[in-house]
Amino acid sequence: MKATHSTISCLWKNKEASAAYTTGVSLHSHTSMSEESLSFIHDMSKGLPLVKKLFDHYTAKCRDTYGLTLDFQSAHWRPPLRPLMAYDLEERQITDLDLKPLVSISDHDNIDAPLQIRMVPHARTVPVSVEWTAPWGRTCFHLGIHNLPTADARAWMDRLAAATASTDESEVESILRDLHAIPQVLLVFNHPLWDLYTVGNDVHMAEVRRFLATVGDCMHAIELNGLRHASENRQVSTLARSTGHLLISGGDRHGLEPNANINLSYAQNFHEFVHEIRVERRSHVLFMPQYAQPWKRRILASTLDAVTDYPDFMPGWQRWDERAFHKDREGVMRPMSELWEGGKAPLPLLLGIRAVRMARHGTVARSIGVAFPGNNDFRADYEVL
Repeated sequence: MKATHSTISCLWKNKEASAAYTTGVSLHSHTSMSEESLSFIHDMSKGLPLVKKLFDHYTAKCRDTYGLTLDFQSAHWRPPLRPLMAYDLEERQITDLDLKPLVSISDHDNIDAPLQIRMVPHARTVPVSVEWTAPWGRTCFHLGIHNLPTADARAWMDRLAAATASTDESEVESILRDLHAIPQVLLVFNHPLWDLYTVGNDVHMAEVRRFLATVGDCMHAIELNGLRHASENRQVSTLARSTGHLLISGGDRHGLEPNANINLSYAQNFHEFVHEIRVERRSHVLFMPQYAQPWKRRILASTLDAVTDYPDFMPGWQRWDERAFHKDREGVMRPMSELWEGGKAPLPLLLGIRAVRMARHGTVARSIGVAFPGNNDFRADYEVL
């Protein structure tokens, strides 16, 4: 593998870090087209015994009285920002640095957002990108696939979806090799050390090593994630050095805070940026001031964005329960706002939501730290390297 040159800067340490560059690149952010698990509400309620007792009682009542099984794993919420709102948020952060913005939106297994954004004149060149759920051995990885050929994008999505559903590891390898053969495509291993599917750290790391040994030559960069703890990003840096991979930014924004890191570049379009990463093998990751804030509070703030009402949004997307979905008795996924008797959410769920909203206060947040295992301190531990 060709030698790489990864540079990491923090804007709060070096306010002139971007001065020599012409362009800022926002990678890996999500819109209302992404589906996110609602399990965090149930998880956070576990830290408050009374709420947990009410949750358990209501779960039994739904099963025995209504024949409805509450499933907070398949239930999901969607990020509050519609595609163009998300694009404008990322673009504005970059232009505030006096840089030309390049923004790549990558929703979970869905390319509707960039295709919608392309209908707006000032954003017609936005790349068609996706965060693909790729099955691998005993787990799955999230891979950033940026700048798909527009004419073939839907066909690629069909192939990706089939591979995810079949859990066919050999097809995952075939797909990555075929994508790697397209010069304009950028492949990124997103948050590689996050055991997102809770298979256990040893199992997860074994699969990471096997994945990189098998198809690491197809991965053009490894992500430093703007929503993961700095200690994890330090381990990612170590991993990249050991494998010879380039480091790249990926904000992973789901809420109203713009990406906590971007790439600095000289590229005038996304194709040129891909060339910088794939061919020139150089990357400059800039961490934004929000990354210097305590990690737990940033995660909680993003969570609060999921359960906040926004009266200024378009009708049908203002209330949190219009952006949250659960299966009805027939197994059809519907907005939760359509499932309540009398139009009002049940008390246990309202208490769970209230618990999440109260998490902005440190005392309550510490009591529900079970929702974020592994690093429960509130220190501003933001040093990446």
